[in-house]
Amino acid sequence: MTVHEIRALLAADKATVGTWLQLPSPDVAELMARAGYDWVAVDMEHGSFGRTGLPDVFRAIECGGAAPFARLGEASKTQIKSALEAGAQGLIFPMIESRAQLDRAIDLSVYPGQDSWRPAGETAPEYRGVGFCRANAFGKNFDDYRAHRAPELFLVAQIEHIRAVEQLEAIVSHPRLDAIMVGPYDLSGSMGLTGRFDHPDFKAVMDRIAAVCARCGARMGLHIVQPDPTELARQMAAGSRFIAYGIDSVFLWAAAERPRQENRQ
Repeated sequence: MTVHEIRALLAADKATVGTWLQLPSPDVAELMARAGYDWVAVDMEHGSFGRTGLPDVFRAIECGGAAPFARLGEASKTQIKSALEAGAQGLIFPMIESRAQLDRAIDLSVYPGQDSWRPAGETAPEYRGVGFCRANAFGKNFDDYRAHRAPELFLVAQIEHIRAVEQLEAIVSHPRLDAIMVGPYDLSGSMGLTGRFDHPDFKAVMDRIAAVCARCGARMGLHIVQPDPTELARQMAAGSRFIAYGIDSVFLWAAAERPRQENRQ
């Protein structure tokens, strides 16, 4: 699926469902993409990926028919540039807690002159570096990439701390942001409720996030870490539209352990 098609789903108020990679294997990446997900995100924060392995993993995702995204380890100039130059078509910024943080992350993701949301005459303090790289076929497609593909970059802010909820309206109002994604483990942890997703206080915060997104016309999403079709359907019905479903390592563990569990019964 292309980034344009993913945006079309969101514009039609339909959910887009992707998945998460932690294992640095192009074969696994292609398999996950061919499983029918709209996008596949490489986890550069908790996964086992190195910079030199990113191009092959992104190629495999594209080969499998999904859009290659990167969940960054941090929204830094180095990580943003590494992911984009390797071929990421979407970036998921972790731990965004303020509009200022998001402003800088997005500034570092766009080329000079591609920040049309700014008032006339205003320029960003920093931009994405310009150079030959794998994303533009090492210069062969430089002009085409800069004019057409780079401006289509899909951008997501992760809401992973209770402090972000206080700033959420300012965060989701950025005109270049495509969606937000709640990181449930980090968000619950910041409340002293790690993994306690049924706790009334956590549910209240999730309801608050949903209300802000609805009021501002923003696309809300989250990561369903443990694969559960019932939970996926519930989240879609509740209004989540940008959903990461499972993790390659979690799928593998579940399949590997099932025979032993069944034989014990």
